[in-house]
Amino acid sequence: MLKKRISKIFRSIIKLLLPFFFKILIKLKLNRRVINFLNEKSYFSNDSHNFSNLINAILKDKKLISLDVGAQGGFNSDNFFPVKYNKFFNCILVEPIKSEADKLERKNNIIDKALWSSKGKKVIYILGNRLGSSSMYKLDTEKLDLHDMNDKEIEKFKVTETVEVECDTLENSLKSLNINNLDYLKIDTQGAELEILKGIGEYRPLLIKIEAHIFSMYKDTPAWTKLVDRLNDLNYVLIDFKQIGKHKTRVPAEMDMLFINNFYNDTGKKKIIDNLEKFKALLLIFGQINTLKLILKKLKIDSTDINKYEDLYFN
Repeated sequence: MLKKRISKIFRSIIKLLLPFFFKILIKLKLNRRVINFLNEKSYFSNDSHNFSNLINAILKDKKLISLDVGAQGGFNSDNFFPVKYNKFFNCILVEPIKSEADKLERKNNIIDKALWSSKGKKVIYILGNRLGSSSMYKLDTEKLDLHDMNDKEIEKFKVTETVEVECDTLENSLKSLNINNLDYLKIDTQGAELEILKGIGEYRPLLIKIEAHIFSMYKDTPAWTKLVDRLNDLNYVLIDFKQIGKHKTRVPAEMDMLFINNFYNDTGKKKIIDNLEKFKALLLIFGQINTLKLILKKLKIDSTDINKYEDLYFN
């Protein structure tokens, strides 16, 4: 009780002092840098928890089946969730650029075709100095300044070659590997996310992480709102987003978004209940503690094992 009271007093003092500190930061032209730093640290607050033992108890011997589309650098290469949880996944990696596919760990299933809305051939515009930004879409160099890039950074966005690759749908590619169920889907494909989702067929992952371009640096890419609409039509709801990259406007140029099955309707509820252990494990891995507590409460499912954890993001 005393500890809580001291903590409450300390927080009250901090709230009183913050406006004065903020004025100093503005004078020193450090306000955005400090806020961005704190936002980044705050976003990953729940990484300080270690759910490994709990996830082991929940999953037992089960593995989470994941499909990583745009897998340059390997699974979870951006460390969006702590690497200590990688062991809970069986990974399928998609990388159509041969030089990059050859670098991937062969203990994983590798799909070396590109995913698209239909079977066929497409050209990839290769950015040899920045391979992670290679795309099925041509670069729109006029928009690079909006991404707050200097001349040296812009130089890295020159197309160094074009490569024609075989394409197939997500559904066909998974069926060829005899994968009948998918738990986690990550798509980071520089504008091709919507076309890939069009080929998802009957697969309904429990969690989808997708990159959305609010101001795309590529020509003729679909508006990000169409991407969200498509996921809504597939019965998903957005539970989180995080800005990525630099930008000149007051909204991010790009975002990573997290979607889960819509727990407000019967279809979504059934999907979660039928895959409850995996669903719980995924939301713990991604630090979505309060969301998980809310859903379990709505579904009238015991959450004793989760309730003892505080969602530190909301502190």
